[in-house]
Amino acid sequence: MSIRIFLTKTLILIILIFKTSLAWVYPEHRDITLLAIQMLDPEYRLVLDKLWADARKGYEFRLTEAVIDATQSTNPEKLDYASWPAIAGDHSCSAKNMLSNVLTTDWILKVADVAAQLKINLANSKNRSDRINALRDSDLKLQEADPEYATRAGSNNVHFLLPLPDASTEISTYIFYCLNEGVDINAVGVYAWYHYLALSKISRLNNESFSEEEQAGLILSALADEAFALHFLEDVFAAGHVAGTWGDASQRKGTHDYYNEKGLKVSTWDGKSVVLTGDAWMRKEDAERAAIVIKESLEEFLNAAVGKKAFVVLDSNERSVTPGDLNVCITNYMPPRKNNYQFVTLLEPVLFKTPVPGLTTGLGEFPRFRAELGTFVGFAPAFRGSLLDGGFGKFQRTVNFVGGLETALRFGAGLDGVLNESGDGLAYFELGWRQDGSSSIGLTPDPAFNAYGSLYASIPGRSAFSARLRLPFYLIPGDLLILGPALLFIDKEALTKVGVAAVNGGLIPWQAGIESSFGRFQFVLGREVGVYLFGRSKERDALITYSENDIYVISYRSTQLEFPIVEYRPFRSFETDKRSSLFIQIFGGVDFPHNVEVLETLLNTETAPDLKTVWTIGLRLVFDWRHYF
Repeated sequence: MSIRIFLTKTLILIILIFKTSLAWVYPEHRDITLLAIQMLDPEYRLVLDKLWADARKGYEFRLTEAVIDATQSTNPEKLDYASWPAIAGDHSCSAKNMLSNVLTTDWILKVADVAAQLKINLANSKNRSDRINALRDSDLKLQEADPEYATRAGSNNVHFLLPLPDASTEISTYIFYCLNEGVDINAVGVYAWYHYLALSKISRLNNESFSEEEQAGLILSALADEAFALHFLEDVFAAGHVAGTWGDASQRKGTHDYYNEKGLKVSTWDGKSVVLTGDAWMRKEDAERAAIVIKESLEEFLNAAVGKKAFVVLDSNERSVTPGDLNVCITNYMPPRKNNYQFVTLLEPVLFKTPVPGLTTGLGEFPRFRAELGTFVGFAPAFRGSLLDGGFGKFQRTVNFVGGLETALRFGAGLDGVLNESGDGLAYFELGWRQDGSSSIGLTPDPAFNAYGSLYASIPGRSAFSARLRLPFYLIPGDLLILGPALLFIDKEALTKVGVAAVNGGLIPWQAGIESSFGRFQFVLGREVGVYLFGRSKERDALITYSENDIYVISYRSTQLEFPIVEYRPFRSFETDKRSSLFIQIFGGVDFPHNVEVLETLLNTETAPDLKTVWTIGLRLVFDWRHYF
């Protein structure tokens, strides 16, 4: 199988991995839960405090003394309950997995530290570019602390609301729909699943006898289930998760990112009109709106804990004392569970103030947007200018200038913005044509040659066939050409991790993009190489040169290698399937002359003169147009 096919399969696999995006970022999840607990009436807060005190027995080294720590910032030594929903879903795949990460891993404290710094950086952001750069730094550090961070939520739409089947759908019908066996796994369904487990466990405190150790374990397990449920209840307030999940990976991510930033006007089930934002764009009113609903879910949990309201256990076999293990990272459809009207009625007061999701695809759907994910064909004309360290002649050392035009067709795959907008997973192969003008310096720097124009230029005008390859790399340029095919068959999980790192700046993320108020900068050395084949057309290139003893008219060919160093993008526009932008590249290059033939000499010398390699540095102004499939 060819390298091209291997590369294509590798890129497609990575694209498929990133099918969805998360909702609120860690500090936003934590802030919502923190605010909800602060809103609890004193009687409920006392119950929660007591449960937390029992649950942390034996884990005092990891869990804060108080159920929440509003003063917690960077370098935390312990975790409070408000951090659990932030860890759920984004840094764990089940309540069981979440609790294990909270209590037994060291890396989760690093995650909490990164999240605390992100909160500070977002609060200090003065404009959009500051916010994007803060997310870039955070995501790269989170990926380093938690290697599964980028891919954990990628296999399904668990963080999203199912689209509304019909405009007349009532809340009870919608809840049943979200819980039905076989429907796409979704945020409401997973919230209900784990909330049910939490209620089932905590209600047993009033009906059964336990030893002190057993009771502590049961409470810890119930708190874990409820925290995991709360993550997904909080997700339903993110604008990009309300707008709908249909379409390909590019549409889902593009729609998600657009509405999270720009906002979305929707109605809640109780008839109120609200404007939502999403991850990394949360406002005070967004947090308060979500916290009110989280508070109601916690109150329902605490009522069950004290037996204030009877909770009907719908599954008599539900006797587990360990947290739920439904793996939301790999499960694509809601699993079977007996749900009846009693349980749905229990959920309605909690969900009544949540947003009504957008309609399914068709008449009345929210407008869709695309991200730069997927395969494309492109057209890339360019203007260029280069400074040369002389000509090909051995004695031509004067720096001169050459201008030119290019046009090219591209085929590739876009993986831009896998984690955030600073990512660059762009990969393509390009074929084209280049036309250069004559160099600015003549055969020698002698002004007398200026009168002859380009006739005696050190390098006359010429044309070339061109090819260009761009590919992100993990550690050294081109390593994905080897790692991709190898890991595709050996270890797809390792391929995923390598791919994530590559498209976000590499193992040492020195090539991550930097956003500014006037465009995007990126160091790209090693990601792209251009090859220009001069003198391959019907007529070979010719020039006049000289040696110490003679003047020559020669024909020759040359091969030029070009390496972009820094890239600047002042603007970008994107439609539903087309993208256009302007790139300015600073590049370095080297031009190797070869296949030299003497056409004529002044003294009839037969030996061809020695030509030297020419080094260049220059600038390309590229209009990049792509059509995504």
